[in-house]
Amino acid sequence: MLVHPDFNPIAFSLGPISVRWYGVMYLVGFATAFMLGRYRIKRGRSGRVTASILDDLLFFVVLGVILGGRLGYVLFYKPGYYFQHPLDVFAVWQGGMAFHGGFLGVLVAIWYLARKHQLRWLEMTDFVAPLIPLGLAAGRLGNFINGELYGRVTDVAWGMVFASPGAGPAPRHPSQLYQFALEGLLLFALLWVFTARPRPLGAASAVFLIGYGAMRFVAEFFREPDDFLGFLALSLTMGQWLSAPMILAGVFLLAWAYRRV
Repeated sequence: MLVHPDFNPIAFSLGPISVRWYGVMYLVGFATAFMLGRYRIKRGRSGRVTASILDDLLFFVVLGVILGGRLGYVLFYKPGYYFQHPLDVFAVWQGGMAFHGGFLGVLVAIWYLARKHQLRWLEMTDFVAPLIPLGLAAGRLGNFINGELYGRVTDVAWGMVFASPGAGPAPRHPSQLYQFALEGLLLFALLWVFTARPRPLGAASAVFLIGYGAMRFVAEFFREPDDFLGFLALSLTMGQWLSAPMILAGVFLLAWAYRRV
């Protein structure tokens, strides 16, 4: 049995301003995506996406992630609460971000930039797909540092006791690290290798949808459901219900991409 180190969530302070590790992980994720994008452009693996378009993309993707992630949490997870407390929507320091909402926010940002630069939407999503997973990995490390989104009670040798409120004294799956490995490292390796050669339009986007959706669906079997939601229909979690459409969309998109070749 392991014990969570119970890290201080504050990385450092600048006078009255405290910088939290979770925020640092967001910055690491965006910086990593940007550097990978520049690398792909220099290596001629970016299609018609240029360095100036990437600069634009970074700004709008940051907005998409933050606004979409927050609104996704509000609408997908706690709509009743925020309907009664609308001003709390802006209290982002209290936590509450949803990947699926952030993902939709990014898709909107990419749609806007594709129109602005006269590119096809799937050209942009294919470019962005392999840049995302390491950012997801950074976010899961932030979850682990905060001791949040821990797993279900387990008796495996690497089970971990979390000091977080509600975790209790029993060891739990360190599901944040499972997601770090699956949705972060493994998905990155899969997409990086897959996009090393030219692929049909939409194929990289499809592999991301299938890969993330499937890995998140599996990881949810080890992650403790949100206490205010619990299990939903078919004993699945909200994360699984939101991931299932991604898998289906990815399968259809992959079939469409290769049918056009």
